[in-house]
Amino acid sequence: MSEPPVLFSLADGVATITLNRPAARNALDSATAAALLDAMRRAEGARVVLLRAAGPVFCAGADLKERQGMTDDAVRARRLKAFAAYDAIERVPVPVIAVVEGPAIGSGCEIAAAADFVVATPAASFRTPEALWGTVGATQRLPRVLGKRLAKDMMFTGRTLTAEEAREAGLVTRLVAPEALDATLADMLAVILKAPPAALALAKRCIDEGLERDPRGALATELMAIEQNLAAAEWRRTMAGFGA
Repeated sequence: MSEPPVLFSLADGVATITLNRPAARNALDSATAAALLDAMRRAEGARVVLLRAAGPVFCAGADLKERQGMTDDAVRARRLKAFAAYDAIERVPVPVIAVVEGPAIGSGCEIAAAADFVVATPAASFRTPEALWGTVGATQRLPRVLGKRLAKDMMFTGRTLTAEEAREAGLVTRLVAPEALDATLADMLAVILKAPPAALALAKRCIDEGLERDPRGALATELMAIEQNLAAAEWRRTMAGFGA
């Protein structure tokens, strides 16, 4: 019996979602896109999500072998499955950390950019060659993260960002040596798991929605979150722990 294309585990509030097609360099086919969406829905009950990949490649992009011979309708349906998975990564109301330890190409960049932030090792790299392959994709999230000029440089020339370049550009937030990765993740998870889940969810919503609105709309989003937070009164219990 073949291995599932995406693995899911939940332990102590941490959902680990792993792309699991290492022989295909974790290329995103229809089954993987659907399984990733399902895994993200299951992760809504977690406190934090780690997005990882089996093997040396994080994700080689769309599965071009699958696309050969597809009708236009089939290609469109596959793309919409992938878009739904990326959207689910963004919308799950808990922190999502992409752990990138190898090349992220096309769809791999989409997955990384959809996460709340990226922890990478020096073996990570990022590339979006869709236009050079005669297709369209990865045009929305990366320009918001990297800026449109660097996103266009990558898209039009096939430029690969190294892990260090991606960190300097803001796509990667932490660049960690492989031998320090587990300890780094453990420290981060310990902090996140101690925080009030409702407050993290509100902060995530305010940041994500605020960036899509003008300053007044963004402030209104935060004010509504403050009212929701006050009504829940969880902050009183948290603050009581600080003591006078």
